[in-house]
Amino acid sequence: ISGQTSESGRELVDPWITYLDHAGSTLFPESLLKAFTDDLRNNVYSNPHSQNISSKLTYDTIEHVRYRILQHFNTTSEDYTVIFTSGCTAALKLVAEVFPWVPEGTKQPSSRFCYLTDSHTSVVGMRGITASMNVLSVPVKPKDKLLLEKDWLPAEERNCTTPHLFSYPAQSNFSGTKYPLSWIRDIKSGKLCPVKIPGKWFVLLDAASYVSSSPLDLGVHQADFIPISFYKIFGFPTGLGALLVNNRIAPLLRKTYFGGGTAAAYLAGQDFYFPKNSIAERFEDGTVSFLDIIALKHGFDVLEKLTGGMEKIKQHTFALAHYTYTVLSTLKYANGAPVVRLYNDTDFSNPDVQGPIINFNVLDESGEVIGFSQVEKMASLYNIHVRTGCFCNTGACQMHLGISDEDIQKNLQAGHVCGDDIDLIDGRPTGSVRISFGYMSSFEDAQTFLKFIIATRFSKSDTEIPFQSSAMQLATEPAPDDHSYFNSINKLSPRTHIADKEHRNSPSGTEMTVGCPSPKSESENIRAALSEVAVPKITRGGKPITVINIYLYPIKSCSAFEVTEWPVGNQGLMYDRNWMVVNQNGVCITQKQEPKLCLINPSINLKQKIMVIQAEGMDPISVSLEENTGKEAVIYESKVCSHRVKTYDCGERTAGWFSTFLGRPCRLIRQSPDRKNDTQHKNTKGLLSILKKKKLKEPLEIEELIRRFRANIVISAPESFEEEEWAEISIGSLRFQVVGPCTRCQVICIDQQSGERNKEFLQSLSAARGKKTNFGIYLMNQPLCSSFPDILSVGSEVLPMLKENTEIQHPTFSEEKCSG
Repeated sequence: ISGQTSESGRELVDPWITYLDHAGSTLFPESLLKAFTDDLRNNVYSNPHSQNISSKLTYDTIEHVRYRILQHFNTTSEDYTVIFTSGCTAALKLVAEVFPWVPEGTKQPSSRFCYLTDSHTSVVGMRGITASMNVLSVPVKPKDKLLLEKDWLPAEERNCTTPHLFSYPAQSNFSGTKYPLSWIRDIKSGKLCPVKIPGKWFVLLDAASYVSSSPLDLGVHQADFIPISFYKIFGFPTGLGALLVNNRIAPLLRKTYFGGGTAAAYLAGQDFYFPKNSIAERFEDGTVSFLDIIALKHGFDVLEKLTGGMEKIKQHTFALAHYTYTVLSTLKYANGAPVVRLYNDTDFSNPDVQGPIINFNVLDESGEVIGFSQVEKMASLYNIHVRTGCFCNTGACQMHLGISDEDIQKNLQAGHVCGDDIDLIDGRPTGSVRISFGYMSSFEDAQTFLKFIIATRFSKSDTEIPFQSSAMQLATEPAPDDHSYFNSINKLSPRTHIADKEHRNSPSGTEMTVGCPSPKSESENIRAALSEVAVPKITRGGKPITVINIYLYPIKSCSAFEVTEWPVGNQGLMYDRNWMVVNQNGVCITQKQEPKLCLINPSINLKQKIMVIQAEGMDPISVSLEENTGKEAVIYESKVCSHRVKTYDCGERTAGWFSTFLGRPCRLIRQSPDRKNDTQHKNTKGLLSILKKKKLKEPLEIEELIRRFRANIVISAPESFEEEEWAEISIGSLRFQVVGPCTRCQVICIDQQSGERNKEFLQSLSAARGKKTNFGIYLMNQPLCSSFPDILSVGSEVLPMLKENTEIQHPTFSEEKCSG
């Protein structure tokens, strides 16, 4: 991927990524897309339920793909049927709906649904359907021993045919542990039994994680149900999965709903329906995603051509995981404390029991966990893509992290839900970090990740002494295996080019030493500038707190517009972050994706009621401040910081201006005036914590830091971080509620005057704040009952009300309050 460069030749965007979330979704090769699109150009495919020539071609191609899938898993249509679904989750839901359950309260023994607690949410969620059918669910912990067959059943119950279902993952998506495939045979034969109850056991093998990097032989391990998702194998297409059903149980499955294509005959006016004979057609409601299914054919072709087969993928990915695990497990601080806490059930010595997944949390020198959200933010600065949280596997997360059922409920009450970035509650982790390898992963990817851990956890002197051997190993050790079968002329898609570019090409000219008697590195200067805010000191008295700067950001992620006074409405500073730039799909673009946005300078002219937009090398363009709510406005919904807002487009002229400057198709849109002020969304304005100008060291001036932190209001206060103790503040006639702390992201690493990035800023802030990257607070205006906006002015005094007090705290000495 070619990066965009500034005139000085320094990159504005680092195009190289190290992708380590193959367990979430692997990456697709360019040759797969080319083969698929060539196929679509050369053939006409139509709905397979018709009888014309193109429909027949589609139907025959789909049947061929079913054959390829069965061949891939070493079985045939005599033993298994492929039922296409929208993914693994839909396949699991289908099993729960059609399995021949025997409910409680009948004359014969009732059914049981048993599942391993180290299972994906979609497996555990099956119990919602079974509960509605009055069927009991029984969780089984991995450390619980499945019962060996014994003569505990009375003779009259040994021939009971009540069907029970046991589900377990072939590979844990949390830790990569591979559970024995021999359980399939042993449970079906009665050698093992999940619970003491008479009946016949069937096995659901959740293979979604396993088959992404390991071969599955259904000729040997004949599970009754095998749900899979194809994007985990090929990377493309997404939204397509399958349920492989053992033909021996297929006749027992019960189905109530019938969709298009499933009926051999039915009556609209009477309760008569006769299903098609084909098991697949009986369970595939409606028209299948036939173009995506056709893409699978090319997926199998390309996978075999690039890799030589799943066994080689298994060996290759395990070698990378084994190497990475070995180095991680030996990394220690100078005091002997481990750098990471690994969550694993194996010693990574055998690919038959361990997949290419490594799960861990990063620790500090005292052994305290550094939250996964913080680790993920730091990794993103190094262009390393990892997965964090609980990975839709609460059972494994509880087991490995020691989180009790009560903890889960308390965490929910504390506001933590699955998928958020609340990574620590009362100092205890709510989730972890996961890296995983795929068939296109390289040894350099593993090295890049390990270098990132070392670079962010140790100073230079640290790595020279306790980690000298490890550091040398990272630099000199050859690849663990000669995987020449991946050296193909077929290239990966552009987003998959992965390299250790950060470490190979050390940027020159990064030292900024103006005004310093002796040279210092940029990293040292940044650390020095932030050192003054390293220790919070809360005060409830002293010198007055005043507003020293007011900034607007009319266009989200674009440059600031400084004012000395400005009207404040219900939504905060008027026209602040009213506009945003979106890509051709309507998705908001920020500096995280496009640092060049900071080079765009919008300014507001209240008298002329226009916003003027300028950028170097571009003619200025103006946009009216009048709300465009007429019929000509195109109003639609967009997402800003994960929250939906109604917006309208600002027209072709502005779209052309932004597309030309950014070098990509994009548009300018504006939030519509009917947006609501939602306290839950924290759609508020920031107040930056104090940075003492007199103590900051050159060359990092306070103006540069202010630009990077992009606050609306900058204050001068006696003590650092005292604003974090405030519940409300008054500024003149304005009153603001403190909504919460502002969590900083990698945008603070972007120089707002050049668009260049330096990851040291976020690292230094994290170190200064004790792992977290909170800096500043969010405010929400509490407007008076007036139709006129209030005015916020520079020089106004800030009067805070502390959290534990009920009255506003006034200065302890007399000084004339600045006008506001």
